[in-house]
Amino acid sequence: MSPASPARIAPSADVSPDATIGEGSSIWHLAQVREHAVLGEGCIVGRGAYIGEGVRMGRNCKVQNYALIYEPARLADGVFVGPAVTFTNDHFPRAVNPDGSLKSASDWEPVGVTVEEGASIGARAVCVAPVRIGAWATVAAGAVVTKDVPAHALVAGVPARRIGWVGRAGEPLVPVEDDAANAPTGNDAAPADVAGEPAPAGMRRWRCPATGALYEETLAANSSENTIREVTH
Repeated sequence: MSPASPARIAPSADVSPDATIGEGSSIWHLAQVREHAVLGEGCIVGRGAYIGEGVRMGRNCKVQNYALIYEPARLADGVFVGPAVTFTNDHFPRAVNPDGSLKSASDWEPVGVTVEEGASIGARAVCVAPVRIGAWATVAAGAVVTKDVPAHALVAGVPARRIGWVGRAGEPLVPVEDDAANAPTGNDAAPADVAGEPAPAGMRRWRCPATGALYEETLAANSSENTIREVTH
């Protein structure tokens, strides 16, 4: 195994000496990485991006140009953050206190955005803290996320709502044909998968067109509360 390459930091980047940058990572021109931020191995921080104080990023994350990741955000391995995305960190933003005095760090408590493994945030999306983006979910470009996003969900709009499911490859999942053909109109289970076995009660099956992986969706009385899990690779 070849040794890992050192981090590459552009001359115009502003990286605090108190930040930790993993081997093989790249910090591009005009990016800023604040004190005590921790970036895992193989991360890319694009031109003009901002990584706030104490932010934690896992391995192989990509933060594209001019994205703003405010503390105390947490990004797991393999997270993609598109151009000009913003992660907020204040419930009730104000520049001043009720008496007109300028707010200091002691006058408010930051709240963070948590992004789980493999999730992607599209260009110019805004994640309004505190929210959690589930593993392998996709937030569409321009969306405003105000509630937690389930794993593998595809969300879009203002405010963001689930419009589908996505697999690990990022492509929208497609319903298993036998299930789709026989599915009732309500939230009951679809009756069969491609192997002809009965689908479990309260389930619907989906397949990733890129990898062939099979997923099972658990159907709730409120469809916005549905969840999905991968059952085969």
